[in-house]
Amino acid sequence: MYIDSHCHLDRINLEKLGTSLPELIDHARSRDVHKMLCVSIDLDQFEEMERVTQGFDGVFLSAGVHPLHVDEQPYNEARLRQAAARERVIAIGETGLDYYYSRDHIDAQHESFAGHLRLAGELGLPVIVHTRDAREDTLQLIDQHGNPQTAGVLHCFTESLEMAMAALELNYMISFSGIITFKNAEALRDVVKAVPLERLLIETDAPYLAPVPYRGKQNQPAYVVEVAQCVADLKGVSKEAVAEITRENFHRLFSKA
Repeated sequence: MYIDSHCHLDRINLEKLGTSLPELIDHARSRDVHKMLCVSIDLDQFEEMERVTQGFDGVFLSAGVHPLHVDEQPYNEARLRQAAARERVIAIGETGLDYYYSRDHIDAQHESFAGHLRLAGELGLPVIVHTRDAREDTLQLIDQHGNPQTAGVLHCFTESLEMAMAALELNYMISFSGIITFKNAEALRDVVKAVPLERLLIETDAPYLAPVPYRGKQNQPAYVVEVAQCVADLKGVSKEAVAEITRENFHRLFSKA
């Protein structure tokens, strides 16, 4: 059984795909993808995300504000705490820092990220971290404000091997997406080879970043199998072994799932 550890089911254009959410999830299950974590990026849309994913076994949620949304949604602990209390929420995030797309709201990004980290530690939930071009500050804030017992994951990892190793030291896991299948991702594949399989997760980040051979199309949880195959090839193990170990990793990190 595979687990898609990070997707955005509420952001998939089902009309464009010519399908429905039940059919999309059934397709994932037909490929042995039986659990998925639907990740929040916007508390204004949290209730809608919760509504559209209601009633599907094995679909879990997170609660958080993406760093690129902090300008319109500054950190609000009460609001995040309320969302985090919902029954299917098993993580805080995604939160973090993104200096690639925005250097206009760095202070607000720091405040939001630190707040997410502190609340997650208090609630005993892991943190889903988005980080891009902010390596030193991301690690520093995790070290200062995070709870190493509940820790979290650097999702859709595209940064350096040095950052990955530093995150492992902070008890974080590293999650890889379909980017590792891209032709120009050789340096990232070297990171996959170096990260211990026992500290690794797989994800789609659907509807974004569809893996080869679906690149350019909308991504979906079923395609996490291609990510698993790429990891397996890089590690010299079977994709079934990758499925089993990443499933155990997921349940170890997201203990409420």
